This record gives sequence, structure tokens and C-alpha cells, in this order.
Amino acid sequence: MDHIFENTEVAFSLKSDSELERAYFLFKMISIEPLVKIGSVATNLAIKAHLPIEGLIRSTVFDHFCGGVNEEDCLPVIDRLYEKGVSSVLDFSAEGKESAKEFDAAMHTTLKIMDFANERPAMPIAVFKPTGFGRFKLFEKLSKGDSLTAKEQEEWEQVVYRYDMVCKKGKEHDIEVLIDAEESWMQKASDDLVTKMMHKYNTEKPIVFNTLQMYRTDRLDFLKQEHQLAKENGYYLGYKLVRGAYLEKENERAKDKGYPTPMCSSKEATDTNFNAAVAYMLDHIEDMSIFLGSHNEDSSYKMMQLMAEKGFKNNDDRVWFGQLYGMSDHITFNLAERGYNVAKYIPFGPVRDVMPYLIRRAEENTSVAGQTGRELTLLSKERKRRKLN
Repeated sequence: MDHIFENTEVAFSLKSDSELERAYFLFKMISIEPLVKIGSVATNLAIKAHLPIEGLIRSTVFDHFCGGVNEEDCLPVIDRLYEKGVSSVLDFSAEGKESAKEFDAAMHTTLKIMDFANERPAMPIAVFKPTGFGRFKLFEKLSKGDSLTAKEQEEWEQVVYRYDMVCKKGKEHDIEVLIDAEESWMQKASDDLVTKMMHKYNTEKPIVFNTLQMYRTDRLDFLKQEHQLAKENGYYLGYKLVRGAYLEKENERAKDKGYPTPMCSSKEATDTNFNAAVAYMLDHIEDMSIFLGSHNEDSSYKMMQLMAEKGFKNNDDRVWFGQLYGMSDHITFNLAERGYNVAKYIPFGPVRDVMPYLIRRAEENTSVAGQTGRELTLLSKERKRRKLN
């Protein structure tokens, strides 16, 4: 099993020669850290100044990491992926919204995607971000246990309503709803709300999924407590497991405010925590479903190995693997080739709205040790195989 992710012919089978060259060029650029920093600043300035750079962004970074500007635009991508056995999770990636009008729009977009997905077996999963449906400060205040003003209480009821509308639609259409995790100091309010939604909608099987960021030291205990609660109350659990994306921010805030960091002390400790959660969930698969959101080869191998040891079929519908569009194709397509359930997260939205997401991806790729190097090695290998050098 150990070398299945080395197969670049399968990994890049959807890429034309020119798309392969573009990917190689992009990751080459991303691998140069100062360039990413300058590029991020320059791009932000250019967008704020309304310079005509959308075309350039669209034909390079955007088309590599995003599916399109709206859901219709993503259809060719969705269809091509599905021909290779890969499902799609459309992720409306506009960030940093603040008004009720924008939150309602995000909810309506998510509901629209779910109606769109209802006709398409290629789209069994929907997703949203807590702060897409409500103000960060509101989540933060509730998470701290502070009491809300009457106006804030009313505002929170609207957030609950948005969550409920989407989870209800998930149940009606039999589409799984993955709810992202964000910073630790706003997470408790979302966690409590997601638990309520699970209780309400996960009565026959998992429909509503929360996200556990395993770089947090408390998440394994949280998982076990939630499992206990679900057993006592007769509902199922769904969790997407990720390592986490706000490490530097989390550590900085803990230091500034003088509290112990909620983060694992090292990459190894995070890996151990992550693998323990995978093992726990597979041990209790009769009560829960797992979505492994990971670009880590070892984690993917470990889950495959545990599935084999426990006698699971590769396509057991309680077990999913997922990666971001434009990254880790060697994992996605080689898993699909072997009949595992695997999905690509496909961000979409107007180019300027999606820019913060794209900039974060580029920065993350430079800061995650080995990520860009791995992509480049595999792309080089495939260029050689196709004699494009």
C-alpha cells in the first residue's frame, strides 16, 4: 500500500499539458517566500485600487485553486472530477462579512447550492463557515459566557435560524452538512449550536458534521464527551477532522493575553492527537461518521490501514477523505482509483471576494513545511513522464 500516492499518471490525469505547466509554475512561485509576501500585499493593493488584475488572477491562481465565480461556472470541474470518482463540495469562500444582509445572502447561497446538489450525485456534501452566518464578535461574546443585550440576543436567534435552515435542508435532501471550525475563542458558541443541530437532525444517521481542529489539546476529550452525550440522547455524530489553520494567530493571542496556549506543543503532538481521534472514530463507527480533511499522506495511509484491519469496505459510506481543490491531487485521485469515498473542497465566488482565501492558501503553502516541495516534486515527475521538460 505504501507507494500508492506516488502514481503521478493517476494524480494528474485530469490536467492537460498546459494545466500541468501552469500548476508547476504556480507552485514554483509559491515556494519563494518573499515573493508570496510581496505578491499578497501587491494583490491586495491592486484590488483596493480597482486595477484591472482580475483577468490575470483568474487565469492563474484563481483557476488553479477555485472552481469558478458561481455554482454554474463550477459544473465542468464537478463533472470532470466525478468521472474520476471524486465528489465535489462547493465552498462559497467570500470572507469577512459583517451585516445581517450579507449573512442572509451566504445562507441563501448555501441553500441554493444544496438544491443544485440535490440533482447531482457528484455533490453529496455541503459546507459553511460559522462567521459566514454571524458576526465573529457575537460568537466570541457567547463563547466567553457573557450575557447578550436584547438586540444581540435577537441577532443570535437569526444565526441559529440560518444554521437550522441549512441543516434542515441537508436532512430533506440527504446531503451532509459540514460546518467549519475557526478560532478557539469563538468556537464554543458554534460547537454548542452544532451539537443542538446534530441532536435535532442526526436521528437516523449523521447529516450535520462539526469540525475538530486536532492541533487543539482539548479536542480528543471533547470528542469523547460528545460521543457520550449522543449515546445518552440517541443521535449520531459527524466530524470532519483537520489539523487546523490558525496556529500562529492562536499562539500569539495566548501570549498577548497571558493564558496558556490551547495548541499542541509540537507538530508530532498534533499528529499523535489527530491519529488518536481517527482511531477513536473508527472504533465507534456504529455511532458516527468521519470526514478526514487532510493533505497528509501518513494520516491517509493510517486511515486506510485501520479500515482494512477492521474489515471495512473501501467505499463504506461512513468514511470520507477530502482535500482542497488544486492541492494534493496525488492523494485524491489515487484514493478514488481504489474506490474510497473522496471529495474535493471547491472554493468559488467572485474573484475579488475569494482573494483573501487565495492569499491565505499561498501563505499557508509557504509556511507548511514540505507542502509546496511535495507538490513540485510530483509535478516534476509527471512533466518528465510526459516529456515536457
